[in-house]
Amino acid sequence: MNEIILLKLGEMVLKGLNRRSFEDKLQANIHRRLNRFGQFRVYTRQSATYVEPKDGSCDVQGAYEALKKVFGIAGLSLARPCEKDKDAILAAAREFLDDRLRAARTFKVEAKRADKTFPMTSIQLSQYVGGELHEAYGSLSVDVHHPELTVYVEIRDFAAYVHANAEPGAGGLPVGINGRAVSLLSGGIDSPVASWMIAKRGVALDMVHFFSYPYTSPEAKEKVLELARLLTPWCGVLTVHVVPFTAVQEQLRRSCPEELFTIVMRRFMMRISQEVAARCGAKALVTGECLGQVASQTMEAMAVTGQVVSLPILRPAVGMDKEEIVQISRRIGTYDTSILPYEDCCTVFTPRHPRLRPTLAEVERAEEGLDIEGMVRAAVEGVERVQIRP
Repeated sequence: MNEIILLKLGEMVLKGLNRRSFEDKLQANIHRRLNRFGQFRVYTRQSATYVEPKDGSCDVQGAYEALKKVFGIAGLSLARPCEKDKDAILAAAREFLDDRLRAARTFKVEAKRADKTFPMTSIQLSQYVGGELHEAYGSLSVDVHHPELTVYVEIRDFAAYVHANAEPGAGGLPVGINGRAVSLLSGGIDSPVASWMIAKRGVALDMVHFFSYPYTSPEAKEKVLELARLLTPWCGVLTVHVVPFTAVQEQLRRSCPEELFTIVMRRFMMRISQEVAARCGAKALVTGECLGQVASQTMEAMAVTGQVVSLPILRPAVGMDKEEIVQISRRIGTYDTSILPYEDCCTVFTPRHPRLRPTLAEVERAEEGLDIEGMVRAAVEGVERVQIRP
């Protein structure tokens, strides 16, 4: 029989009456992610999801690697299905795990009998398979506490399944189950990590990027699009809304006190992002802000920045230190692109002495002479939409 992919669900199994909606969303996400690897049958039984190739043309290994980045999957393993018979199970274990059994020095067998009609108990089945494997592979020793290799046997509704240690999945919740948000994506380290973190909580994303040509280069824009591409294996298809931001920044430079420039600029980013969110049906904004990291990320500055929008602002990285953010960036594959030396709009017209604790009153005074609605409308009307696929 062909190999299948056995998926373990994480916190989804704790859901109540709405659990089915989570499972349906996960299955839909899996189907979309696996389209390029062939036709698979995906179904859920007894808190496990099965991914079975429909024919021999399927790229099972490619599908397996892709599923490691699908949110909602806590663990996954390649498994060999076989008849629910002790000798068939033993034969499947010897054939499917032969290389691993020869390479390991210690092992154990763990059996799980979800189908209670199977004539042996879990302990009896573990002892039988373990004893036969120990005899067949003379170099193997049994270690029930810290084995190099664990042979898993699962007796389920339709078949028995043999597999080795499961690999960790992406965890979290299926993308889209918690609605849609707009994430402000710069070219730095923090915003791709924040986007990944909020997608892990089941949120589908649109991206907005503020582009200030000629102060920022076309290479800086391409860097951001590459960051979005690197996020698509986790987040699925992404639309990047590239906002022309030069006119806004030039106007603010002429009109605003230098020490308040960054705060006023970020307020415009929020206003524009909320308009983009309204157009794509998003219910929240996401930023990579980290408390105290830069002048615009003090509590006072974030309060003044967020005052201009009615949507909630999600800041998943707000309590992390830089090293924690960098570690995630390396793990998800965005770090090397994030550190490429291309400037973004936040480095344009940076004040020498930014105000650390601005008040709402002084910032609103700085904005009094501005045509806020007109500036926001012009920026939104000039948005370029770029769709990025995995």
